[in-house]
Amino acid sequence: MPAEPPANGAKPEKRCPICGKPATAASRPFCSERCRDVDLNRWLSNSYSIPAAKDDDDDAD
Repeated sequence: MPAEPPANGAKPEKRCPICGKPATAASRPFCSERCRDVDLNRWLSNSYSIPAAKDDDDDAD
């Protein structure tokens, strides 16, 4: 469900992708250095991945 824009016409508040708190300018798009470090650790430990289905054509070779 998309967030509704503020009634006063201001830009919608960006949220931290790790914890959901409001993002800060110093750590954008995160809310803190802690959440920035958590995200970096996830990248470095290969926690982020795109699932892929095995292709049957690969077995034909």
